[in-house]
Amino acid sequence: MLDAAIRAKIEASFAAQPAMALLNARLSRVESGEVELTLPFDRKITQQHGFVHAGMLGAVMDSACGYAALSTMPLESGILTIEYKMNCLAPAKGEFFRLLGTVRKRGRTIVVAECEAWAHDGESVKLVATMSATEMSILGREDVKN
Repeated sequence: MLDAAIRAKIEASFAAQPAMALLNARLSRVESGEVELTLPFDRKITQQHGFVHAGMLGAVMDSACGYAALSTMPLESGILTIEYKMNCLAPAKGEFFRLLGTVRKRGRTIVVAECEAWAHDGESVKLVATMSATEMSILGREDVKN
């Protein structure tokens, strides 16, 4: 079960991200070790073929991994991504995208998280991308407080 203070911290941190607001991403669900974000289709974030640009999708997947990791850390922790790898499995087309970030391994300061991006288009649901990310817990820095 997720502590209410950690949930509130994640919700406030997500709401404070101009990048996620620009992409119109929404925080849908927060649990301990798992975060779900949604991204509506918007022509403004597509590439030349009309699919959501991998960089745009990757930015939201990065946030899903980061917040999933943060949900397992002490309340006073901040978080930064130190690396990620994204695999594009299919064109990112659909009415909206559901991004599920999950913690795979938690250490004292390093957390490995994964994300799956699912395209929803009418009755169709398709896995379009995966990400593996390494996140670092940050303590004692005024500029990284989440």
